[in-house]
Amino acid sequence: MRIKPLAAAAVALPLLAAFALPAGAAAKPPRVPAGTTAAWVVFDRQAGTFAAARNAHRKYRSASVVKILIAIDYLERRKSVPAADAGLLKVMLRSSDDDAASAFWNRGGKGQIIVRTARKLGLADTTPPPASKPGFWGYTSLSAYDIVRTYRYLLDKADARVRDTILGHLRQAAPCGTDGFDQTFGIPDAVPRPWAVKQGWSGFGTTPPIRCDARAVGAPISWIAQRATGSGVPDYGRPVLHTTGLVGKGERYVMAVLTAHPAGGTWSSSVKRITTLTRDLYRSLS
Repeated sequence: MRIKPLAAAAVALPLLAAFALPAGAAAKPPRVPAGTTAAWVVFDRQAGTFAAARNAHRKYRSASVVKILIAIDYLERRKSVPAADAGLLKVMLRSSDDDAASAFWNRGGKGQIIVRTARKLGLADTTPPPASKPGFWGYTSLSAYDIVRTYRYLLDKADARVRDTILGHLRQAAPCGTDGFDQTFGIPDAVPRPWAVKQGWSGFGTTPPIRCDARAVGAPISWIAQRATGSGVPDYGRPVLHTTGLVGKGERYVMAVLTAHPAGGTWSSSVKRITTLTRDLYRSLS
């Protein structure tokens, strides 16, 4: 099933605030716990409409979700991929490897990657990290709406080589990130297979409370997990968890759930919140 192609980036983007959701859509929206800031957008590819939305254009720091944009930019700027880079793409997208992302980020011009992809895909809420932190790709700002738009670009406009490479890896996302954190929160724990996912987490320190799989970690935890200093980073000082991807039979839904949790919030409590939100959101679609 396919939807109509996205409008060209030069065309003004419609804001979800101006849209009316279909009758009955998200009749019982999830309850957001006190102290948690949540945003979500769900696009129904079968109906060709938005099925649910909350705070669709609120900006969050991207954490590892930006790795999708890094991959799009890399692949679309070259006709072939060396074997070494193919390996980096695989571990970056499946296991959310930070060092692989940093390698592409530095080679691609850092924040210029975000400028290029935002312009090409028409991402109105997506901006590079603050000038004071050019190396921190995880401090890119984006919204749930822009993430859904990015997946729709991959599905409907991107070259088959780009689409199949990126979504092929996301369909085989590993349970463990290479930093030892468990990636199975949100969609993987709340929604039945099949799904393709890209997760994001930031602000929980560099050492997971319970290591997902020590055997999956072959390199030191990246410096990217350091806290930013200064201003310009959404929800600075608060941990964030994001779950995004394609879910449902035939990958019917494009879903993005972004969350910021209370300062000092634990990994386990934050994971429970976003997974419950995602489960309730998915159930509300039926």
